[in-house]
Amino acid sequence: HNQMTSIPDLIRKKRDGGQLTDEDIRVFIGAVTGKTIQDCQTGAMLMAIWQRGMVTAETTTFTREMMSSGEVMSWPDEWRGLMVDKHSTGGVGDKVSLVLAPALAACGCKVPMISGRGLAHTGGTLDKLESIPGLHSSVLRCGFDVWRRLSFYSFSTPHFFHK
Repeated sequence: HNQMTSIPDLIRKKRDGGQLTDEDIRVFIGAVTGKTIQDCQTGAMLMAIWQRGMVTAETTTFTREMMSSGEVMSWPDEWRGLMVDKHSTGGVGDKVSLVLAPALAACGCKVPMISGRGLAHTGGTLDKLESIPGLHSSVLRCGFDVWRRLSFYSFSTPHFFHK
């Protein structure tokens, strides 16, 4: 990758309809996660991506780079084939998440769920759950490996359901 390529060059490339290379995407994600990019540049790139779209290769690389930019959790081998995902899009009522995850867990599925806080006017799922007296969602990461093996339902960040 050309070391002279700058974030503004990448933004311009996408804005003008160009396809970002794997390295371009790595540079952009690295700048965002490394906090070496201005917020306005991040916004400009995301606007260019929104307006011009991405081909499958760009989307795949972008998704993989985002995933590997943070901590990637692993699960026990014996859970293979039992893991399911219930992703929330941040709806108003949490009607599906709060009912479906325990129901899936009752059927033997493992349902890791990461939930947000303070989302718009309704609050996130965790905000709602923590309104239940005695329910605490905080789990230290160092205790997660033990915590994930518990044999009861748990709500946390991430909240996690398994039987």
